[in-house]
Amino acid sequence: MTGYGKSEGAVGSRKYTVEVRSLNGKNLDMTVRMPSVLKEKEMDLRTEVGAFIVRGKCDVAVHFEADAAEVKQELNAPVVISHVQALRDLAQKTGQPTDNLLSMALRFADSTQSTRETFDEEAWMGIHELLGDALQAFESFRQQEGAVLEGDFRNRLDEIERLESGLTPLLDARIQRVRDRIRTNLEEVVDRKVIDEGRFEQEVLFYIEKMDVSEERTRLQAHIAYFREIMAEGEAQGKKLGFVAQEMGREINTLGSKANDADLQRIVVQMKDELEKIKEQVLNVL
Repeated sequence: MTGYGKSEGAVGSRKYTVEVRSLNGKNLDMTVRMPSVLKEKEMDLRTEVGAFIVRGKCDVAVHFEADAAEVKQELNAPVVISHVQALRDLAQKTGQPTDNLLSMALRFADSTQSTRETFDEEAWMGIHELLGDALQAFESFRQQEGAVLEGDFRNRLDEIERLESGLTPLLDARIQRVRDRIRTNLEEVVDRKVIDEGRFEQEVLFYIEKMDVSEERTRLQAHIAYFREIMAEGEAQGKKLGFVAQEMGREINTLGSKANDADLQRIVVQMKDELEKIKEQVLNVL
C-alpha cells in the first residue's frame, strides 16, 4: 500500500501541484490539504481517491504557487474613517498635530482586506486532471513495489519449502533414535530375554504416532501452494494472503512443538524467520 504520485501543471494563471502518498494501514485513513476555495470539492476528492487507494494512511495535497499580481487588496473605507476620527480625537486631546492622519490610519492591519476568491468550476476541471495524473503515477509506483514484493514472497516460500524438505532425513533418524532409546531404557529395568517384541513394537509405534508431523507437513505444503495461487489471482488479495500466512504459522508452530530434537528445532526456527518476514511484507499488499 505504500505509494507516491505527483503531478504539476498550469491551471489558468497558476501552477498547481497535486501529491498523493500512502503508508501501510489496515483501514483507510485519509488527510486532505487543499486551498479553502476548493473545499466544496473535498468530499468528491475523498471518495475518488479512497476508491482508488482502498486502505492505508493516505495524504493528499493540492497547492499552488501564488503570483504577486493575483493578490488583490481592497480599502476597508469604513474602518479607515473610524481610525482617522479616533486619531484626530486623540491628537486634539493631547495637543498633537493632526497632519497625515490618513497615512497613519492606513497602517492598521484591518484598513485593507484581500478580495475573497470564488470557486471556479473550470479551474477545478484542470485540477481534477492533475489529480488523475497523480493517481496514475501513484499506481505505477505501487505496481513496481508490488513486483518487488512478489519476487520476495516467492524466494521466501522457496526457502521454506527447501527447509521443510530437509526435515525428512532428520525425522527418519529421529524415529531410529527414539526406538533405540526406548529399548535401552527398557533393558535397564527388564531382562532383555523377557521383552515381548510385539508389545515393544506397539509401544514404539504409539509413541512415534504422537510425534508424527506428516499431516502438518502436508498442510504446510498446501498452504504454500495456495499462497502462490492467490498471488496470481490479481489485485486486492492482501487480507487473504495474511490469513494464509497465519495458517502457515500454525503448522510451523506445531512442527516445532512436536520436534523434540535440536536439529529439527533449528530448521523450524529458520522457517519461522522466513514466515515472519513474509507477514511483515503482506501488510504492504492491498
